[in-house]
Amino acid sequence: MRAASFAIPGDIDTPTGGFLYEKRLLLALRAQGRAVRHVVLPGSFPDPLPADVARTVAILRDLPQDRPVILDGFIPGALDPAGLAQVRAPMVAIVHHPLALEEGLSPARAAHLYRTERANLARMAHVLVPSPHTRSILVERYGVPAARITVARPGVDRPAGRPAPADPPLLLSVGILHPRKGHDVLVSALARIRALDWQAVIVGAPWDAAHAASLRRRVERLDLGRRVTLAGRVGTVELHRLYRAAHLFALATRYEGYGIVFDEALAAGLPIVSCRTGAVPDTVPADAGSLVPPDDPRAMAEALATLLTDGDAHAARSAAARRHGASLADWSDTAAIAGAVLDA
Repeated sequence: MRAASFAIPGDIDTPTGGFLYEKRLLLALRAQGRAVRHVVLPGSFPDPLPADVARTVAILRDLPQDRPVILDGFIPGALDPAGLAQVRAPMVAIVHHPLALEEGLSPARAAHLYRTERANLARMAHVLVPSPHTRSILVERYGVPAARITVARPGVDRPAGRPAPADPPLLLSVGILHPRKGHDVLVSALARIRALDWQAVIVGAPWDAAHAASLRRRVERLDLGRRVTLAGRVGTVELHRLYRAAHLFALATRYEGYGIVFDEALAAGLPIVSCRTGAVPDTVPADAGSLVPPDDPRAMAEALATLLTDGDAHAARSAAARRHGASLADWSDTAAIAGAVLDA
């Protein structure tokens, strides 16, 4: 069982799906009995300060060359290829979502990130991705040979305890407050179904402060302040309580490279309303979810209304969600896949 290094920039407890994936993978690899050193890199990625670039290169260059190093996706996406060329250890990249495909980039910035990531991925001994969708992107757009890519789907943590449905019905959304998550679209959709009986909680840290402020203003402008709660970041116990209390899960995302929260919703037996974009159709089973076009509040509202007013439709999708959720892998399965890559 081969030892490894795992290089992650900044705070591993940062509340995003990518950091959660890497923290849980690190812990699960160690639980295998594997010696995995957590290498903490400077936290300014994906827009690293010059001093942090130099520091990162020095740290990676000094890693032992007889053990592979797993690199957080920000590193091959944002570190100058000349820097990674100095690393002697075999490199395994984790790519959740190519940086050049992020929302809101200028054409020049996107082109720079694309060139950087493509050049760095060519140096990788192997690449781990969370979904077949991301693998297809890397093969088709980045020229990474399919044989050097392994899909290691995230594990899932199942909410503890029995369902305890809230009254009025709770619509739960989980995702950082960032334009890509589409919470603005969800709020607009909720305004369209104000005549129905419901409450909504949006869980997510204010990753983009301007967007978070805009979202709060939208809630107030639409007079939804007494029905929509922007809960911010919550702890695991509270999040599990919300999953147990929820009637359905809704995320009006504009793009997902995987979406761990969908697996969490399935594990809780929740019907899902989301968008037909990115990896969502591969992640959300057709009989457990309703997928609508992104940026379409009307279609989102109609899908939500159906699951609020049609008891048979809700029951069928809930049963399907429980069935699919019961078959989901846990983090030990993810680590077994990643461990096999390291040993090879």
